Amino acid sequence: MPVLALVSAVLVVAFEQVVQWKYGATGVVGLLLLTIGLKAKSPSVSSVGAVVLALLVAGPAL
Repeated sequence: MPVLALVSAVLVVAFEQVVQWKYGATGVVGLLLLTIGLKAKSPSVSSVGAVVLALLVAGPAL
């Protein structure tokens, strides 16, 4: 069980680093809002986080 927790923690940290590298601090804030909203079962907070991430991925509309 501790090995599974360690692997899970490493994957989460690696994913956060990739998001920060690709999308900057705004991506981390969006991911944080999405995660907090899901854990707190708050649809409004998780929706805001999802919208922030979607806007970052979509980029500027040209």
